[in-house]
Amino acid sequence: MKLSSVVLLSLTLVGGSAFAGDDTRAGVGGALGGVLGSVVGQQIGGSTGAAIGAGVGGAAGGYAGANRHGRTEAAVAGGLGAAGGNVIGNKVGGTTGGYVGAALGGGAGGALGNHYGVNSYQDEQEEKYARNYRSGYRDGYRHDNGYHRGHHKKHWKHRKHRHHHDD
Repeated sequence: MKLSSVVLLSLTLVGGSAFAGDDTRAGVGGALGGVLGSVVGQQIGGSTGAAIGAGVGGAAGGYAGANRHGRTEAAVAGGLGAAGGNVIGNKVGGTTGGYVGAALGGGAGGALGNHYGVNSYQDEQEEKYARNYRSGYRDGYRHDNGYHRGHHKKHWKHRKHRHHHDD
């Protein structure tokens, strides 16, 4: 009975996130992975297995749903959130509380991890662009790079080469 309700919840969340942003997809992936990992881990190894399964499932779900620039952060945060949520939920509300905690922790961790990873990547790209743009103006003057492209090229008068022969 519990497994069928988890599968129904999973299908509902996946169907609703088809047009969602990257953070939402990473959150849903972390939540689903955390719950499914918790269910499988509970069957195999009790509450300890449920915590380990929630961590592994939350990491896998967060990674699968995240943007490619935030996958590592989403996996780490989704796994930690799902495992921690499972342990706390298990203490508060038993097995069902562990499932709910794994879903909440994995979802929040996956979404926050993805958001952090993407923002970190964008900051790195902006710094890289600014560093490369400024490199041509180190002393306040734009230097010619040898290709003579753009409005910085020197405009010389075109003169024919005159050959002087000594006869």
